Amino acid sequence: MGRNGLGRVPRLAPDTRRKIHSSSTRPAPPAEQSNFTAAAAAASVPPLPTEIPGESIPMAKSAPLSVLPLSTVLRNLATTSISSSPILLPPSLAMMSALAHSSRPALNPDKNPLLRWLLKKTFYAQFCAGENAAEVRRTIDGLKKVGFAGVILGYAREIVLSEIQTRNLSACDVGPVADECVRTEINPWAAGTLETVRLARPGDFVALKFSGAGRQALYALKNRLPPPKHLRAAIDEICSLAAERDVPLLFDAEQTAIQAGIDDWTLEYQRKYNKTPGHAVIYGTYQAYLKITPSTLTSHLTAAAKDGFTLGVKLVRGAYLGADPRHIIHDTKAETDAAYNGIAASLICRQWGPVLQVPAKGLPFPRVSILLGSHNLESVRRARAIRDSAESDRGTELAIAQLQGMADEVSCELVHAAKQKEGFVREKGDIPKAYKYIVWGTTGECMKYLLRRAQENKDAVARTKSGRDAMWNEVKRRMRSSIGLAA
Repeated sequence: MGRNGLGRVPRLAPDTRRKIHSSSTRPAPPAEQSNFTAAAAAASVPPLPTEIPGESIPMAKSAPLSVLPLSTVLRNLATTSISSSPILLPPSLAMMSALAHSSRPALNPDKNPLLRWLLKKTFYAQFCAGENAAEVRRTIDGLKKVGFAGVILGYAREIVLSEIQTRNLSACDVGPVADECVRTEINPWAAGTLETVRLARPGDFVALKFSGAGRQALYALKNRLPPPKHLRAAIDEICSLAAERDVPLLFDAEQTAIQAGIDDWTLEYQRKYNKTPGHAVIYGTYQAYLKITPSTLTSHLTAAAKDGFTLGVKLVRGAYLGADPRHIIHDTKAETDAAYNGIAASLICRQWGPVLQVPAKGLPFPRVSILLGSHNLESVRRARAIRDSAESDRGTELAIAQLQGMADEVSCELVHAAKQKEGFVREKGDIPKAYKYIVWGTTGECMKYLLRRAQENKDAVARTKSGRDAMWNEVKRRMRSSIGLAA
């Protein structure tokens, strides 16, 4: 049972299974996809609680960053100060790029002990979990001690293709080249991902990036083919272990050139593993900055409603602004924000709306499990407010996540609200469930991930400055508190 957008219908009793956070394939992008505008908002559908009165949005009543250790605050302050500086950031990016792409042993952190030590104490410590099981578990335990509900754990290893390999990308499924792909690309990716699932604990997520499996995966995804034999066996083993341990898998979104293939694979595995009503083991990722996303997600919701499986939805704004064609992305940030908030409202309420419009009269909104990935404080506060509204489906699993080392002012507001039992959602038996996305691997394996984080900070200078200011204000608050002045 669900909600069809024409009024409420009885809701099934919540499933008694433990809640972690309490194709019908992707349509081909049209030549011109209409933007989310006021015209869409005027569609003839029941109103969703997307416009939240200011006094209803949950606000932090004290110092959310007080939950962080001082060492974390100071490291955050140093990182965001560099990332928001027009003088310091360019040389830092150049250095990170050289380290991420150089083949010289002296610039490889895994072969240069001094370089490894410097990076591990700074940028690596800020964004990454550890190089081995003991370090990863210590980091995760530290985050949970702070008050996070869990982590989204990813394996940092990536396959980097040369220009010639990219240009001549083929199936790689015959002869010596096939053996090489399996031995040097698929097997290491599978082993690392399986170890990631083992490192995660019930209540955590694991992020899975198909492109990390190398050339066979990229060729199949680009041409919307099923997974090749050895890759399919690896994916099946990973999914089976995740289901056995009840650790949901997040299939990451990637560049548009292979995203349709990823959507095909995601729906296939969701149909197979998401059979428990209201509890997803497999999640797909949807990028709100793409004009096609409402149509894509609506088609996947339709498949879930018709085929009777729970759709796992990880909603983000988008991560490939510099790589995806500009014309397929919303023209303004305001349009992306409107799309993100409108999609989030429909998912939380399990109700069709102006952005996710009902595709067929009377079609029920299917069961969903939701992970909202957002560094936007307003969107996070709105999601919390909608979760507390009368229209919310409170039996729907909901988690909210940010990247480790970024947007701690957003994350810690969620953590602080849960710890203090304040705010809105606590009064009705629900508390914010905050997660951190964090990767693990050797320092060398994590370099490309660290470079992307640095570039992301460059592309979001205003947000980075806001984070820097929040950390500096927290340092001053602690200084005043230490000498007996009001915090």
